[in-house]
Amino acid sequence: MEEALARPGVWDDPPQAQRLSQELATLRSPLDELSALERGAADLTELADLAEGDAAVLQEVRAEFAQLVQRVEAMELAQLFSGRYDRRNCILSLHAGAGGTDAQDWVEMLVRMYTRWAEGRGFRVEVLDLLAGEEAGLKSATFLVRGENAYGILRAERGVHRLVRISPFDASGRRHTSFASVDVLPEIEDALEVDVRPEELRIDTFRSGGAGGQHVNKTESAVRITHLPTGIAVSCQNERSQHANRETAMKILLGKLLELKLEEKEREIGEIRGERGEIAWGNQIRSYVLQPYSLVKDHRTGVEVGNVQGVLDGALDPFIKAFLERHR
Repeated sequence: MEEALARPGVWDDPPQAQRLSQELATLRSPLDELSALERGAADLTELADLAEGDAAVLQEVRAEFAQLVQRVEAMELAQLFSGRYDRRNCILSLHAGAGGTDAQDWVEMLVRMYTRWAEGRGFRVEVLDLLAGEEAGLKSATFLVRGENAYGILRAERGVHRLVRISPFDASGRRHTSFASVDVLPEIEDALEVDVRPEELRIDTFRSGGAGGQHVNKTESAVRITHLPTGIAVSCQNERSQHANRETAMKILLGKLLELKLEEKEREIGEIRGERGEIAWGNQIRSYVLQPYSLVKDHRTGVEVGNVQGVLDGALDPFIKAFLERHR
């Protein structure tokens, strides 16, 4: 590929040259990281040998060793991705289920959790659509996570998530259980991957919601697209223009249609979307218990973590890694 890119005239065909360049970068990335890890391990060993009991230097060695371990684990995790769409960006859609206002608050907590997890990995998060609850929280939220293997990683999060806590919305201070669903889709850039005809789409525009004042959109820039044959409807209102909202909504729709296509083609719902059911008791993939004890348990892998706040702050890797290893 390097030889191909070095040939005269290769950039006379920019799309082909760009594709080659991107594929080469993808192939190079793990090799470069492996070399960097090997150099880092050698340098750290040398530094540890020179420390000779120096507490300050040993502390530096420990800190760098912890970072090295994280990078090794991230590289190990990357080897688990073999699906066609695993390397794509990821669209996450969250919806409140049973639990009323507590469930809507739970959706907002999950949005924060995934945002912190993504930022901790150096991924970018873009909000695509939010629907606020009547009293608090969010009825639904859709956002895009940009980063290498984002879809491959986050497909482990697809399913119903259950929260048990003392409700801040209950004046009697009783314990409540609430549910939210997380849907995970790959970002589809090329409409050719999914066969959609213009006559199958109904496109509606409306005014974006806002908090009032200068935040209220005075024009009908928000877009809702409905795929008539399947009844799937998606919307986007967070971009500045109607054109941008339409483009983003179309990406979400293509992701949903691709998911449906894969399910119908392969008949392996567990691999593509996971088991789905009512967003309520008995269908959860993971429970987050704050009362009467502190524990997060993944019901698919059996992984348990006692530091619930840490998980809610984005420490999801133990659950994700266990799921991916089990489904590799």
